[in-house]
Formats: sequence, C-alpha cells, structure tokens
Amino acid sequence: MDLSLPSGRGKNRVFQMIMFSEKLKLISKQIGFKLSGRGWCYQLEGFGLITKAEFNKVEKIINDCRKNGYLPVDFTFEEDARAFSGVEVPENETPLEYFADYIRTALDCHNIYIPDWWEDEEYYIQMLVEKIDLKSLFGPICKQYHIPIATSKGWSSIIQRAKYSRRFKDAEDKGLKCVLLYCGDHDPDGLRISDTIRKNLVELCKVSWNDGFSGYDPSNLIIDRFGLNYDFIIENNLTWINNLKTGGHGELAKLVNGRIVQGKTKNGGPHPNFHLAYVQEYLKKVGVRKCEANALVVKPEQSRMICRDAIERYLHHDAINRFKKKRDTVEHEISSYLDDKNLKDSLQQIIDDITGDDDNDY
Repeated sequence: MDLSLPSGRGKNRVFQMIMFSEKLKLISKQIGFKLSGRGWCYQLEGFGLITKAEFNKVEKIINDCRKNGYLPVDFTFEEDARAFSGVEVPENETPLEYFADYIRTALDCHNIYIPDWWEDEEYYIQMLVEKIDLKSLFGPICKQYHIPIATSKGWSSIIQRAKYSRRFKDAEDKGLKCVLLYCGDHDPDGLRISDTIRKNLVELCKVSWNDGFSGYDPSNLIIDRFGLNYDFIIENNLTWINNLKTGGHGELAKLVNGRIVQGKTKNGGPHPNFHLAYVQEYLKKVGVRKCEANALVVKPEQSRMICRDAIERYLHHDAINRFKKKRDTVEHEISSYLDDKNLKDSLQQIIDDITGDDDNDY
C-alpha cells in the first residue's frame, strides 16, 4: 500500500490530508479494532509506510485530520475519563414503541442477567494494561472470559486501585485465588512492575469505604506480567525505541560513541537509578532501548494469543464452555417460568399490537 504524509501548504496539503485519511480508514477496516494515535504510528511503521523517526509527526497529522473533519473525531481510541456525565439524549421512538422494546428486553433478559461467573471457579482474574491500544486489542478476549480490564499507565489512581482491590477482596472472601494479569512496556521499570503494583496495593490495605467495606491485603495476590517480553519482541520483529527516556524524569542511560553512559534527570543531574542492579542487568542484555507495549498492535493475532494463553493458565481451555453452561441455566430457568405462566404469547401479542407486526418469534 502506498501512503504519503501530507506536506506543503494550501489546497495541495488539504488534498493530501484527505487522501491520507481515506487510506487510514481503509486500514482501520482491515485491522478491525480501534487504535490510539500512537498505536497508528506502530501500525503504519509495521506496514513499512513510515519510520519511527516520524511517529510524533504522524500523531500530529492524524489529530489535524480529526480536527478538520477528514477523519471522524472518534477515529482514534481514547479513554473516556473526561467524558461528560448527566447527558440525556431524547428517545427516537414513541412511548409505546419504547414500551414494546422494553417487553422485548424482558423476553430476552436471560442474555442480560449477569450470573456469578466465578461461582465454583478456582481463580478470579482482572487485567491491567499499560497502554490504551492494548485495552482495545485484548478487550474482546477479556469479555469472553468475563474479566475486567483497564489501562494503568505505569501508576494507577487511588480510586482505580481501591476499586479493583475491593473486587479482589470480595473474591478472596468467597474462597477464590486472585490473579492480576498485566501487560506493559519492555523497559527496566516495566519488567519489575509486579513489585510496584503490589507495593501500590499495600498502600491501600487500610482504606475504608462509606458502606463499611474495608481494605484489601494483597499478600496472596498473584501478579502475572505476561508481556511485553523480550522473546516475543524478537520473534515478531517488533519496533525498538532507541532510548531509555523515563517520562518526566529524564533519561536513564545514553549511548555515546558506542559506550553506555549514565543518563541525566530532568533537572540535569545524573540519573540515580543508573547503577541499580536491575538497570545494569537490563542494559547488558537489551542495551539502551525499549519496546513500547503499543507495538503489539502490528501483530494482533499473536498478541491476542499470549493474552488468551495467560488467561487459560488459570481458567484452562474449557472456561468459555463453563461460562456458557451458566448462561444456558439462566435461559432455561426464565424460559420455563414464562412457559408455565403462558406469558410468552401474551407479551408477544402486546408487542404485535403496538408495532402492527403479526410475526411471532417466540
């Protein structure tokens, strides 16, 4: 596929941005899931259409295309933390049509009712991913196994930690073993994120809730970092970023004339973590480079496989069938009740009277 980045000014640039946008829409249909701006850079780099030196430029171009209407404003995948609450959208249906849909929902409520998926299970699982692209990538798989998934870029908020800790505590109180699956960047701190997560959870073990619910002791929590790992990066030829910049804290290490030297903090002083054992071990094996978790989007099938494998280490390969049996049990119970009370035909007749439809699907 040929793709040129928009350049120049005026009408020519507008035309180039439109063509660029149309090709991104085509690629989006092919890959089948939403990406963040950064995720799009990895996708295009994986196709050989841009280089990693153009990542920042491409992110800006994509945002400009969204601002100018060449791409839908919701083209990229973003967190909804800044979304408005309290927005009320008027119904398109009449009150009676709405009532008919409500009855249809009642007839289909076995697909809406949420059973206790974890009853009679050995493990209860939740998942954290460092980048929003992974939430989009792994979300459909987590849904199959009824596993909550959230992004946590390095450090999660207090309330996020408190909420998923509360679910773990509730599960442990029911006799389940708790597992937190994690996938994030391959860099020195990313590889030791399990220690960081446990430490962050210990900080909240004494919290209390307004409803009287107490905090969670994570001593028995299994924290399983299933990616991004070195072997997977090499096997799938993922993109390395040739630096060890650490967010707002400066640069951990630098490569100068072929030698690895101590990096500097944001304030210009020597980076204090450079001489730590885990950093030196990483530098010896990997060098002054890292691989961002977003890079997984260029290998969606392989990436989803490591996600599924991580889940099935605990739930095993027949988990989806076990969950389906629970759904079938709910359906049987509700369907039997409707049949015993002769409610299906009565409710369907109400729907038909309102919609003028004589077809009975029940």
